[in-house]
Amino acid sequence: MLRQYETVFILTPVLSDIQMKEAVTKFRDMILAHEGEIVYEEDWGLKKLAYPIQKKTTGFYHLIGFKANPEFIEKLEIQYRRDERVIRYLTFAMDRHAIAYAEKKHGPAKEEAPVKEQKPVPKPKKPVLDDEIEIEIEEED
Repeated sequence: MLRQYETVFILTPVLSDIQMKEAVTKFRDMILAHEGEIVYEEDWGLKKLAYPIQKKTTGFYHLIGFKANPEFIEKLEIQYRRDERVIRYLTFAMDRHAIAYAEKKHGPAKEEAPVKEQKPVPKPKKPVLDDEIEIEIEEED
């Protein structure tokens, strides 16, 4: 049975943008490869840490909400520990109250995003010049 989890991990701030995205993709793909389902995801960006970790005062924060088998969590956390780019992580199982709050905040789990129809862009109207306007003036007696 799949349970819903949230995981937040902090990546070292010395990574380039490409390296940071590779690390996030690695963990996202790992969840999907182990029959997990990503419900939502947030990139919180570079933030100041509450206290220095490994002599670093900032880090790239990333949040992933997902559904997975409980046995998978240990494998995910082992990968966090082995990856030198991750300086801290936290994964927790969500109870029904946390799931309800997350759905309110992020929206319900989406099956497939509906495709929005694009409306045609109206053509701009031809500007009216002052000498083209005819004004009728009625004279009063």
